[in-house]
Amino acid sequence: MKVGLFIPCYINQLYPQVGIATLELLEKLGVEVVYPMGQTCCGQPLGNSGYEADSKGACQLFVEHFKEFDYIVGPSGSCVYHVQKHFDILEQTEAVKRVRSNIYELCQFIYNVLGRTDVGASFPYKVGIHKSCHGLRGLRLGSCSERMDPYFSTEENLLKAVKGIQLQTLNRVDECCGFGGTFSVFEEAISVKMGNDRIQDHLDSDVEVITGADHSCLMHLEGLINRNKQPLRVMHIAEILNSSI
Repeated sequence: MKVGLFIPCYINQLYPQVGIATLELLEKLGVEVVYPMGQTCCGQPLGNSGYEADSKGACQLFVEHFKEFDYIVGPSGSCVYHVQKHFDILEQTEAVKRVRSNIYELCQFIYNVLGRTDVGASFPYKVGIHKSCHGLRGLRLGSCSERMDPYFSTEENLLKAVKGIQLQTLNRVDECCGFGGTFSVFEEAISVKMGNDRIQDHLDSDVEVITGADHSCLMHLEGLINRNKQPLRVMHIAEILNSSI
């Protein structure tokens, strides 16, 4: 298979190590990966802010760069969800339909397409999983055919196989972090309170590292952690699955 690597703009600009970890992890799993150099934003920020019509150019450019791949993989549940569910603003050509049906979030691709759970990683820390709204409620990454537990996720399936890891049980596994893109700007007080509640849950659960499949959520939590000087690290799940500590 030939996979097009989609790296969201905020990861490209602020967390390049996540993009590198994603690439290295896929290559370790024997996947032929290509990074289209002309790729840009998927259009989600405009769509979320009510300017969906203005995002058509970005959406069409995305299709042009990724339409020839067998699969498209990205380390962001929210961006993948946007392509899958909101590219209906475009004329539904064969290329558009192909892109929408072939794009996968990283963990979803490893678990559901490659059929892998153990990726050979080791990470000897106590880890809490933040399940993003787009991943849990949008992509339905929280359901698993083997268990009728709505919060047994693809992330958990992969992390369970990591050598030395201790997955900590949280009190509210389904609770939003409060980021929500521009929501965190226009409703700052609510956003901060929601984020602090999620952080406190991890602290109460003796977590050392917060992880997840959406770095937008992790960015929000990391900002609050750093501001409050709290004893927690934040790492994208790609970094942990690519780790060999």
